[in-house]
Amino acid sequence: MTLFPTLRGYRARWLRADLLAGLAAGAVVVPQAMAYATVAGMPVQVGLYTCMVPMLVYAALGGAKAMSTSTTSTVATLTASTLLAAGVAAGSLGALAALTLEVGLILVALRLLRLGSLVENLNTPVLVGVKTGVGLVVAIGQVPALLGYDAGTGGFFAQAATAIERLPQTVPATAVLAAALLTVLVVLPRLLPAVPAPLVAVALAIGATALLGLDDHGVALIDPVPTGLPELRLPDLEAAAGLLPGALAIAFMVFMESLAVARAMRRPSDPALDNDRELVAAGAANLAGAWFGALPSAGGFSQTAVNDRAGARTQAAQLVTVGLAVAVALWIAPVLDLLPRAALAAVVVTAVLGLVTPGEFRRLARIDRVDCALAVATAAVGLTAGLLAAVAVGVGTTLILVLREANHVGVAEVRRAPDGSLRAALPGDAPAPGVLVLIPTAGVYTASVRSVQNRVLDLVSAQDPLPRIVVLDLAPQATMSVTVLDAVAELDRQLARDGIELQLARLPQRALTIARRASWWPDWEAAGRVHPDVEHALDAARG
Repeated sequence: MTLFPTLRGYRARWLRADLLAGLAAGAVVVPQAMAYATVAGMPVQVGLYTCMVPMLVYAALGGAKAMSTSTTSTVATLTASTLLAAGVAAGSLGALAALTLEVGLILVALRLLRLGSLVENLNTPVLVGVKTGVGLVVAIGQVPALLGYDAGTGGFFAQAATAIERLPQTVPATAVLAAALLTVLVVLPRLLPAVPAPLVAVALAIGATALLGLDDHGVALIDPVPTGLPELRLPDLEAAAGLLPGALAIAFMVFMESLAVARAMRRPSDPALDNDRELVAAGAANLAGAWFGALPSAGGFSQTAVNDRAGARTQAAQLVTVGLAVAVALWIAPVLDLLPRAALAAVVVTAVLGLVTPGEFRRLARIDRVDCALAVATAAVGLTAGLLAAVAVGVGTTLILVLREANHVGVAEVRRAPDGSLRAALPGDAPAPGVLVLIPTAGVYTASVRSVQNRVLDLVSAQDPLPRIVVLDLAPQATMSVTVLDAVAELDRQLARDGIELQLARLPQRALTIARRASWWPDWEAAGRVHPDVEHALDAARG
């Protein structure tokens, strides 16, 4: 695999745009990643470390030119849920390393098993439901930090009840600061879109603490941030088994979010995205990040949008962001000790509430009420049973829907038109004497083979008199499997009971190569039961 593919043919005039874009994205992603670390129940420096090694590895392997990778609200929330479900103590860096390592291994395994196309088929209603659940769960979890009282425990509804009960415990200075920062984070992007609102909010909060002594007025500050680069972190392998279900859910979301961001930001002039390359890049970024205290990493929409708007031409922009994160860790970390927790909570809330989109539910209801119901159900599962359960339900439902659609493969009858050409049968067409030609409307696979087999038998039994030859046109059959070959052999035996011979035509080369490995296939070819096209089959039947 070529390293730094987006830097091939790099031109000097791109450097200024990449430099400015990398700094602009870093101004957003560094404070945002630190905030997401608190969502995951980790120290803020973990978010800072996520802006280093994973970003560097993706820049070396990824093919999306403007992609900016660190972590996302969805991934951070699923990380917290996974660690909690596994009974891991909050802030356990060894368990986090094991989880990130598992996510990377799963993504690489998906590439080796060629399952990338399956993962990306997670349907829109499920994603809407999961993101809504994430947005609401994370937002309610930040209320204690915004108001200055101790956080509660439990799911969404338990935390909402706790928030109401503890309103009298609100720290006035914290609430005023939070309200001011939320106003900045909401209003500033509308007035000055080019200005990184999260960086401005963090800078204002640090400045207010330094000038006004907010900590003396009850405003809680973050724990001290250690100066220096991340140290080598060994995974806690004892916790690995309990983390595996969550790692699967996180891996799905990492790939889905990264691919969605990359596609949304791809310019028409950019090379087509390679799913296999993106799987390897995402997997390698997580495998490497696991050893340096990073959260599971994925492409983030907000930071990538900033990167793109600032004119990023290649992944050199992300290398600049990595350099900015390193500079923060080496020289600016002591300043971060003055950062109020409410500031990070405000950054998180404004980011995650964008995931709650009532308009999407209205759109789904207008187009298909079943899809809307699926989105509502997924969100409800996330709010009641947890986000891991919501992802599991979403993935399972998607697979069921995919299998259901794959199972609906029709079989059309082909007859000769008056001009001698072959076409789909129409009422009143006369079939070729004694020959019935049938073609599946799509490729036949494990999920659809039985329904196709039954449909063929129904069409044969509807003929009066019964045909002596059935030609199955397999042009749509891109590949072949043992299940499909066994079904063909079984169909042949079923038709033979009525004295009908089954013949095959137009099997594509790849499928034909696999079919020739079946023990009975050479006998079929020797007997003239396999034809390059339907015309040859009809000529053989006439002869």
